[in-house]
Amino acid sequence: METRKRTVVKAVIWNLIGLAVMALVGVIFTGSFTAGGMMAAINSAIGLSSYFLYERLWTRIHWGRCLE
Repeated sequence: METRKRTVVKAVIWNLIGLAVMALVGVIFTGSFTAGGMMAAINSAIGLSSYFLYERLWTRIHWGRCLE
């Protein structure tokens, strides 16, 4: 089973990667660092929350796990 701390660390790292990618895409499409940054920040807030909940739900599902 995965600890909450591990889930949070994984979620934050994944979110930082997504933040960088989304900011780059936002800047490319809008030509504005401000607009690109805002798009990335909003996306990251939603994505971090969703990912954390998703991971925590999967820790409760025992299907497909190997028992050691």
